[in-house]
This record gives sequence, structure tokens and C-alpha cells, in this order.
Amino acid sequence: MSGEGRMDKAVILARGLGTRMRRGDDQAPLTAQQAAAAAVGVKAMIPIDRPFLDYVLHDLADAGYRQICLVIGPEHAQVREYYGRLACRRIRLDFAVQEKPLGTADAVAAAEVFAGDEAFLVINSDNYYPLQALQELRGLDGPALAAFERRALLARSNIPAERISKFAVIQTDGRGVMTRILEKPAEEVLRTLPEPVCLSMNCWRFNRTIFEGCRRITPSTRGELELTDAVQYTIDRLGQRYQALTVRAPVLDLSCRADVPAVAAQLKGKRVDL
Repeated sequence: MSGEGRMDKAVILARGLGTRMRRGDDQAPLTAQQAAAAAVGVKAMIPIDRPFLDYVLHDLADAGYRQICLVIGPEHAQVREYYGRLACRRIRLDFAVQEKPLGTADAVAAAEVFAGDEAFLVINSDNYYPLQALQELRGLDGPALAAFERRALLARSNIPAERISKFAVIQTDGRGVMTRILEKPAEEVLRTLPEPVCLSMNCWRFNRTIFEGCRRITPSTRGELELTDAVQYTIDRLGQRYQALTVRAPVLDLSCRADVPAVAAQLKGKRVDL
């Protein structure tokens, strides 16, 4: 299939409504600028000296990605305005608009024209992923995902254990090929899984097969078109294989206001070169 081998395209899902981030939290010590950004729910624009997403873009550039597409909603004028005029020498930024918040699979589908026939990375706009994962996914041949070890996330990330317990669990065939994703597994199921338990943090390497999956699935019980369902469709119906790349490094998560101080402490003073 065309588009395999080293890739330089990345898609960032920035369409979310930021419901949890908009909720007030008197215990979260935010600056006035951070509180103002949190109030509108655009997590990518939370200022940590500069917008959070700038740090994500810097690491994508360090990992070798050169063409980056931000999937936004029609109401995200702030994101389009800022990144539309941002001078960049290492990356080129494009936009794709997801007209309605219909789910992560629909968001990925919005980037189909941008991706074309080439392999591409998909990540969230509210996660800061380890550079190692971004680099290794780029160097693989064929679809894959970063499989983050649960113990490393618990020990080294800023994410509370109760939130980690709700992350999707990756099952493999014993040879490093993913067979299934278990969404929000029950605690009794988690206790039966052998270590290391690996989780999805929505860090994927795709080829254009994923777009067929996005078109074929139906809404989940939440009423959304879920990317995990689209992936499972490509495995079960289209015979697509996904390598599970084990990552033993933390991910910074910017989901709610309580996350901001810890993430800011980790990123403070970090150089940004776009």
C-alpha cells in the first residue's frame, strides 16, 4: 500500500469542547490568563508562557514531522487566528474543520484530504507525548499505536489514578500486534490482566485504511463516532494490522483546571522552535 515507511504528516485533534476544562475549580491556582482560556474550553491555548499546543508542535518538529493539520471546529477562531499568523520555519500548518462535534472518528475523517495517500500521525491536542514515541512511530513501516505502560503512567505522569483506570486497554496477540481495544474496562477486568498492562493515549500511526473505518461505523452508546471503533473495524473487517509500540514514559494530560499547575511546572522554561 502507498504511504508506508517514514512519515512527516501529523493530525492534531483540537475540536473538543473542553467541558471538563470549563468547569470551575477554586482549588486550582491558575493565572488570570489561564483562567480566561480555561473558561472557553480551548485547552490547546492554555498559556504556559505561550500556548500549550506550541510545546506539542515543537516536539513534533523535533521528531521530524513537517506537515501538521489542526482539526478544529467552526467556532475555534482563536486557534485559527493564532496559528494562521504564527511564523514557522520547521513546520507547515494546515487546518481541517469538523463541522459538528460528532466524535473522534469524525474528527480524523475531517483530515482525509490533508492526509491523502500518505501515512500520518494522530494525537490529541491536550496531551504532551514523549518525544521517543513520536520518533519511533514515525520510523515504523505500517499502522501502529503507542502502547503506554500503565505502571509508568501511574508513577510518572500528572494523571490521577482514577482517570487512568478509565483509559482504553490494549490487547495484543503476544507478538506485538494489537487485536482489540477495551474501552473503560471494569476494575475486576483490569485485575485479571497480566502485566504489563498497556493503555491507549490516542497516539496513532495510520494509513488511509482508517478512513474506511471512520465511514463504516455507527455511533457508540455515547452517541459519538469513536476512533477506537473505527480502528477495530479495520482490524476485524479489513484485515489491518497495528503494531503496538510499548512506551515506558509518562504523558502530560491537560484535561481539567487541576492539571494546569502540574503541566506548567513540567514545561516552564522549555524552548520552543517552530
